[in-house]
Amino acid sequence: MATAASLPSRLHHTAYVARDLEATRHFYEDIIGLPLTATWCEIDELFGAERVYCHLFFGLADGSALAFFQFAKPQDQELFGPPLAFSPFRHIALNVDKETQQGIEERLIAAGYAAPRTFVLEHGYCRSVYVTDPNDMIVEFTLDNPDAEKFAAERQTKARSELKRWLAGDHTSNNTYR
Repeated sequence: MATAASLPSRLHHTAYVARDLEATRHFYEDIIGLPLTATWCEIDELFGAERVYCHLFFGLADGSALAFFQFAKPQDQELFGPPLAFSPFRHIALNVDKETQQGIEERLIAAGYAAPRTFVLEHGYCRSVYVTDPNDMIVEFTLDNPDAEKFAAERQTKARSELKRWLAGDHTSNNTYR
């Protein structure tokens, strides 16, 4: 039986693909009242191709967030966006400490989980272990970088300008933490 110390501490974020980031921002920030806390513009080699995307984070009171992705390429948007059942860009992420993440990885390996059902991404601002559950839902176990609070403060000061830049067509990665 797991103890409280070995359980994820809180929801880190839950992620979805959005059709229009500005409409999404307007709804969650202006109407619902959740603050836009970060805009990450990324370029990653994922699933056999370079993926160019932007994602927004909307903060919740406990420090968790709702995240929404939009892709630069229409074919990526169609591939990973609704209504596709499997998408690594729709998942639930749970915050864990180093020991808990390591224990989860060890148990996944022992249970026979291997790629593509599991994979690790070193984002720089966090290290993420992803696994597809038996229901085909992706769950991410996120270990924040020790400087995560500093990074978050930096992202918040630039969230609107980074979104504007990305929406205007400048898809340059702003992840300088890798």
